[in-house]
Amino acid sequence: MTILGIDPGLTKTGFGLISINKDIPKIIDFGIIQPNKNDTLSKRLHTIYIDMEELIATFSPTVLSIEDVFYGKNVKSALLLGQARGVAMLCAAKNNIPVFEYSAKKVKQSVTGNGNADKVQLQYMIKQIFNLKNLPKPLDASDAVGIALCHFNQVKIKEL
Repeated sequence: MTILGIDPGLTKTGFGLISINKDIPKIIDFGIIQPNKNDTLSKRLHTIYIDMEELIATFSPTVLSIEDVFYGKNVKSALLLGQARGVAMLCAAKNNIPVFEYSAKKVKQSVTGNGNADKVQLQYMIKQIFNLKNLPKPLDASDAVGIALCHFNQVKIKEL
């Protein structure tokens, strides 16, 4: 199984790819899709779409896991974030890749054991779990790896 984790955003969309072999997760790649912040919304969404298609063509993930929308007081931000999520989910559907959604709290709980952990704690745990020499950067990318790892952990729990 190859899991593509996505931390959606209009200025930075994090991605993290992990492969599972004999129940052992291994990082394949991680990084960010970074549209030009001066571009129009439609152009930024197009950039996310093109780069997502390239990731899917290059790595052939079997599953896409994505962070669910969190909306607090800023509804506009949630709506904009939802558009980036929609593009990522469209790419998955177009390529017949099943999509699984997880809340930020679920991801943090799954990876760190604490649903209220901050991004830096999640980043540190990704470094430890995958035995990396350095912290995975930027935070959007380490979050995306965490989202992929969360899906793996949920699958393992269901198998018990």
